[in-house]
Amino acid sequence: MDIFTMVIWVLTLAFLVISFIKDKEKTKKALKMALGMGKGMVISIISIILAIGLVLTLLPPEQIAEFVSRQSVLLATTIAALFGAITLVPAFIAFPFVGTLVDAGVSVVPAVAFLTTLTMVGMVTFPLEKREFGLKFTLVRNGLSFVFAIIIALVMGVMV
Repeated sequence: MDIFTMVIWVLTLAFLVISFIKDKEKTKKALKMALGMGKGMVISIISIILAIGLVLTLLPPEQIAEFVSRQSVLLATTIAALFGAITLVPAFIAFPFVGTLVDAGVSVVPAVAFLTTLTMVGMVTFPLEKREFGLKFTLVRNGLSFVFAIIIALVMGVMV
């Protein structure tokens, strides 16, 4: 475990203790709510992990890397960005998945384009976002996020 993770754990536990000292009942209620929310997410998380495992079994990272490397960087980046924009995967699963692809030989630019659109653009959540924030806001936010995701991917390609 790295130092950053250890600091986060220590701070979390310290604030939990402070919360218990300040108000035991509110803290217990909050922990029960968090546990309930966690239980609700477990099925989704497991299904996503299983789906990615199935995809990686049917299409090993090496095959994905081979396909991507046969494309021009621009085409591979565009396809990866579009695929990321229409996919909904939690970041804690997306980062290791993209790391696996990069380790298998996928260029950094398409990998970063996939990752950034995956986390910044929400086509799956578009209807909910449209209902809550309006069509104009949702279109502008998703459009700008897509453009900036491509820019981030290009910058990372230059930096790495």
